[in-house]
Amino acid sequence: MNGVHAFRVAGPAAVRAAGVRPVSARIRPRRAGAVNAAPHHVAILVYDGVTLLDVAGPAEVFKEANRFGAGYRIVLLSPSGAAVTSSLGVRIGVDGAVSAEPAFGTLLVAGSDLYPRARVPGDLADAARIPAAVAGRVVSICTGAFVLAAAGLLDGKRATTHWRAAHELAARCPTCRVEPDAIYVRDGTTYTSAGVTAGIDLALALVEEDHGPGLARDVARALVVYMQRAGGQSQFSAPLQGPPPRSAALRKITDLVTANPREDHSLGELAKHLNVSTRHLTRLFRDELSMPPARYVENIRFDLARALLDQGHTATQAATLAGFPSYESMRRVFARKLSISPAAYQRRFSTARRANAG
Repeated sequence: MNGVHAFRVAGPAAVRAAGVRPVSARIRPRRAGAVNAAPHHVAILVYDGVTLLDVAGPAEVFKEANRFGAGYRIVLLSPSGAAVTSSLGVRIGVDGAVSAEPAFGTLLVAGSDLYPRARVPGDLADAARIPAAVAGRVVSICTGAFVLAAAGLLDGKRATTHWRAAHELAARCPTCRVEPDAIYVRDGTTYTSAGVTAGIDLALALVEEDHGPGLARDVARALVVYMQRAGGQSQFSAPLQGPPPRSAALRKITDLVTANPREDHSLGELAKHLNVSTRHLTRLFRDELSMPPARYVENIRFDLARALLDQGHTATQAATLAGFPSYESMRRVFARKLSISPAAYQRRFSTARRANAG
């Protein structure tokens, strides 16, 4: 099936088969009864085209929490009760249909690449809406937020999704306040998360909410993931440059800045290149690019600095080559845009060749 061997497994076994368990020998499960292990039923809604990691990642967190004394009971449900095929072509068996199940402590809706590009089918929206009415909390992973939105479950609420799909989610659910930089968002009993691995972050937060930071920390260590990652989604997103301006005059200025970010691109100097007033140039930028000239220059320098850090330049070199007046000015921009320092960004995203050399 598209080069991927299908397999038939039932319910949580499918998740265990897809999960990864890098458990350190030094980590010991808690003794039974060490925490309140009252059963907490988690239903994961799956459907054709679902992203497998959106299912396996959070489920593995809950399963690992059980090793330390939690009492999660995971079921996989589909709208009709039939097995589904993931985006990888892997067949996922389920435990039943949505309508056949009782109330859950947590309803989790996994995401798919399909629904930022297409409308969510009515039966899938209903499959989220019906159990959500009685669930203790409702959770979406990545683009699962589109299913929640189609079911009317995000109306008037704060939410997030993958940064690439945030604009589309806001367009489809105009009463929802979409936060594109958040790793996950809680609004009452509704929880939404960013791209696929952010589902692990959110699942850890739910474990902490249920059983406290100690058990959640044990799970994070067992899975070799951060308890809480620094920064928001912006550190993962594509460069900020958008489409070129419509007017030839403004294109001349943006091309000038892009070609040589290290030059003096103060408002006065840029206005001289067009022989216009600074007020007129500012109006051009706001009308076409929705930002002042200084912010555009900053964005270009920021994009270049990220690329230079990715290539292995030091932070000081990146600041100079990108045209920032100083390292400190670059650091302030990184802190404002990504909530992390240039050094922290580089540790996450620079080439792996140097780390593995020799």
